[in-house]
Amino acid sequence: MALAIELSGITKRFPGVIANDNVNLAVEKGEIHAICGENGAGKSTLMKILYGMQPADEGVMRVGGEEVAFSSPSEAIDAGIGMVHQHFMLAGHLTVLENVILGAEPVKSGDRIDFAEAKTHLAEVGEAYGLTIDPDDLVDSLEVGERQRVEIIKVLYRGAQILILDEPTAVLVPHEVDELFRNMRELKASGATILFIDHKLEEVLEIADTITVLRQGRTVTTVKPEDVSIGDLAELMVGSELPTPETTESTVTSDLALEIDGLTILDEDDRPSVDDVSIRIHRGEVVGVAGVEGNGQTELVNAILGTQHATAGSITLLGEDITHSSVRHRRESGVGYVPQDRHHEGLLLSAPLWENAALGHQTKAPFANGPWFDRDASRARTEEIRETFDVRTPDIDVAAHALSGGNQQKLIIGREMAAEPEVLLAAHPTRGIDVGAQAAVWDQIRQARAAGMATLLISADLDELIGLSDTIVVMYKGQLVATVDPAEITPRDLGSYMTGALQQDNEAGTSGEGASS
Repeated sequence: MALAIELSGITKRFPGVIANDNVNLAVEKGEIHAICGENGAGKSTLMKILYGMQPADEGVMRVGGEEVAFSSPSEAIDAGIGMVHQHFMLAGHLTVLENVILGAEPVKSGDRIDFAEAKTHLAEVGEAYGLTIDPDDLVDSLEVGERQRVEIIKVLYRGAQILILDEPTAVLVPHEVDELFRNMRELKASGATILFIDHKLEEVLEIADTITVLRQGRTVTTVKPEDVSIGDLAELMVGSELPTPETTESTVTSDLALEIDGLTILDEDDRPSVDDVSIRIHRGEVVGVAGVEGNGQTELVNAILGTQHATAGSITLLGEDITHSSVRHRRESGVGYVPQDRHHEGLLLSAPLWENAALGHQTKAPFANGPWFDRDASRARTEEIRETFDVRTPDIDVAAHALSGGNQQKLIIGREMAAEPEVLLAAHPTRGIDVGAQAAVWDQIRQARAAGMATLLISADLDELIGLSDTIVVMYKGQLVATVDPAEITPRDLGSYMTGALQQDNEAGTSGEGASS
């Protein structure tokens, strides 16, 4: 079989670290080729080199048998390579068609955009690859899986025959993963070649034709999925067995840590994004919130943190009404926060790690020394986080943007857990991190839970949500529509509640009262 991509001896160095060390990768035309590896293994760097986002220091790249050296993504696109990033790059206020053609607009006389031609071409692409979607829909109105389809259509519209999908299932519920995999198989049947980066090994085994494993910047092996198990892949990636989020012992107490009562939040159009939500979380308890993104989870967390004001209802932390308190007061009172968007909410990307380790906690010990910021204490705490959470970095003076996404996430989680919060708001805490790092995060949450920490957990990883939670509530269109026992629910049934396919006729579950007993 002819090769679509051949990378030979690819090496990329950054100050103090070798991201790719003589990496070799051969991808056949028309196959789905998965790339696995723990955080810092070099996956993202390798894909950025292939997509022209940064140059290799050494090595040779061939696309379709021709040697290439891209200096920009536009050159990679011209060569038929498209990349769908983990964080969607869509403008919500524009239509599907406007997003797809943005930057590649067909023009007619008078330099006007030829929308008719664009719509025709979009329809041809959709029909050819089995990816139909209404071009006139606003992106803001689409479900997460539909937005991802728009991202894929966008690169196909530009003529891509080789697609790089970076963590494409991270935000999808089970039925959306099924739909994505159907789309991927149709793309393959149409002749496309797909590079698939994923941390969910069961998904890799289901969809991939070939799997290449990277570890510490080097190629470990290339295998066929029928020749390995999930445990085999985990051991190849991190040298240990696959961890599980399962929690076997209850640590729930009768002491109420966080009470949300009748919380309602109106959006800019006076529609409820959170509609009369009530949740109680006790010390030693993890309450999971399931829901397709965009159903009010973000607004719920923002209201608890204090970055968004509630229209109605109350929030009580450890017996104190904090409904109208400042973010600083809530943080100093013991609210920890792992944001869903680490770049925009969790980090100062241009600042060094030791400054990022203090964010949100700079007014408390060990960072505050009277009215002054204690630089030495911040550096010491950062070293502790680096060691405990295996944040892979040459030193703590590097800027946060120099870390891989997974290592950025580990820094944030370490920062929050080291502060020993009374209540932790954890939004997708293990998104984008490898199986070894997942195990460390799960252990930290379990240990803190046993010590009395209350946790509100939001996760698109339904196995994680079921494994870690004592109770799960489901949000749909801003309301709590179900309260379920993790021991009695499957990921598929939970996904059905999340999409409205199942409804629970349970007053306690719908109102949120008794979300934890």
